[in-house]
Amino acid sequence: MSETEVATAPHPLLLADGRPAAAAWSLDPALRHLNHGSFGAVPLVAQALQHQLREEMERAPVVWFPALPQRVAAARVELADFLMVAPDDLALVPNASAGISAVYACLTPRRGGEIVVTDHGYGAVTMGAERLAGRWGGRVRTARVPLEADEEQVLEAVAAEFSQATDLIVLDHITSATARRMPVERIGVEAQRRGIPLLVDGAHAPGLIAAPLAGVTCDFWVGNLHKWGCTPRGSAALVARGPLREQLYPLIDSWGAADPYPDRFDQQGTVDVTSYLAARKALDFIERTWGWQAARRYMGDLADYAEQVVGGAFAELTGVSSRVDVGMPIPGMRLVRLPTGLGTSRVEADALRDRAARELGVEAAFTSFGGTGYLRLSAHVYNTAADYEYFAEVCVPVLGEWARAAREQRAP
Repeated sequence: MSETEVATAPHPLLLADGRPAAAAWSLDPALRHLNHGSFGAVPLVAQALQHQLREEMERAPVVWFPALPQRVAAARVELADFLMVAPDDLALVPNASAGISAVYACLTPRRGGEIVVTDHGYGAVTMGAERLAGRWGGRVRTARVPLEADEEQVLEAVAAEFSQATDLIVLDHITSATARRMPVERIGVEAQRRGIPLLVDGAHAPGLIAAPLAGVTCDFWVGNLHKWGCTPRGSAALVARGPLREQLYPLIDSWGAADPYPDRFDQQGTVDVTSYLAARKALDFIERTWGWQAARRYMGDLADYAEQVVGGAFAELTGVSSRVDVGMPIPGMRLVRLPTGLGTSRVEADALRDRAARELGVEAAFTSFGGTGYLRLSAHVYNTAADYEYFAEVCVPVLGEWARAAREQRAP
């Protein structure tokens, strides 16, 4: 969409009884929730099921826990169907970082201990790669990928870091700070050709991409169901294919340790895994109410509208376009450049997030990349055009004042 085009706000999604979609969630009405991409939001029906499951667990824990591995295995089958992967390839983990940590804990170096990441990688995942490389006596090589890089340019930048010493590639499916896709399909083919294991961080992919692993060649893939999938927090998938998966064990050794992959992940002692058992309820709620295809289309259209409305407000305020050229954009998420002085580092961006919630009544994602601050817009079915119009009218002027104050404070 060009800057001269006028976006049309998509009609808000409604429940069957005509109520707004937000009525199916327990979101705080005193806040504008514009950051679904970070933590997601759980529908009331899934919250109710998880509450029932917890009550069942507490009423008879000695009955509950011995029977739990079988229930987790059944949940795995249901969630594998949603992701369109084989059940025997999928293990359930609390979150994407936990799945990645399991991979880090179980792999051994074969060639030289080098790990290739990109400068778009999620900070905690990259820190884990650095710790792993230190244990291996190797190092992390970081591919510098311009925000506007297309598929071919990303492939070239990542492949340029490969060497005879590369033992692992860690690549985002959808980046967190920059809201863009990476060409995991093409990099997976190249990694396989060179015999280098590939770990894909697909934290944002489930729900946002219909079949996230279609066409992806990788050894390991992790994705959060509790982001775009709206499942209870603490539910994620670890998909492992090929011979290296037999090295994978959960981070907690339990009585299933002697079982094959992925069964050994089904038993984790007295950990509360009701989130796994209630996950399909949330996924099915969206499918039955609107259909995932229609939901994704709405999220994409609303994100486009939000980008133009909020970006236009910033441009009018500063006199400078806030449009961001993202080389491989993803539906449902958009970046808008913040006024100079705001969010220039991750620490500053996080502080801005907290201040916006506290003083503006808005849950929003502020990110930083290459010393520039961004507002990451992420829309879900419970959002409406009015959410972003409010942000443009009420929040943008205040953010402009905060930026001016930050510049003055830094001035010599």
